[in-house]
Amino acid sequence: MVPENDVTAEKRPRGRPRCFDREAALDAAMVLFWDRGYEATSMDDLAEAMRLSPSSLYACFGNKEKLYEAALDRYLEGPGSYTARILAEDIPVRTAFERLFEAAAHELTREGQPAGCMVATAATHCSPAATSVRTALAEMRASHVDQFEARIRKGIAAGELPADTDAAALARFLETVLQGLTVQARDGVSRAELQMVGRLAMRSWPA
Repeated sequence: MVPENDVTAEKRPRGRPRCFDREAALDAAMVLFWDRGYEATSMDDLAEAMRLSPSSLYACFGNKEKLYEAALDRYLEGPGSYTARILAEDIPVRTAFERLFEAAAHELTREGQPAGCMVATAATHCSPAATSVRTALAEMRASHVDQFEARIRKGIAAGELPADTDAAALARFLETVLQGLTVQARDGVSRAELQMVGRLAMRSWPA
């Protein structure tokens, strides 16, 4: 029988704290990565922002790359979900992209969150050690072009665009403008100015 005063009789539990809130912790990580980028964010910074000890952080989320992937998923399900949502609406294709540019101007400059798009700006420049992160983000950006092209082709099939519209080129153009908007937003350009750019871009829409 172990004596009552033996310090080994009651050991403190290891791992994450009892009051651990995974969603809140992921939100904190998302904002930090979004604001600073992948490589400029240290694990110590993340542990402090997420209110976890370094050991609990590793135990719950694994390494920095895995945490970043989880934070990206959180972004795409939350602040970054407007693109997929608008493209899925049952509306004319031109209206969809008009709404997308308007929504982007609002979301990229929304108060209380970092400016710009996390996917567009988070890891455009990475060291060789972070090549996998850079590649994953490049693939996400490429998937946006594919989504745009698919939506444009649907519009062509519905007779909303000329049959000879170059869907791939139009999709690439629209994505390029949107990526430019996020860079402008990071530089502090106003919402009204971003809206103006989006409206000008839509003037290139095929007649």
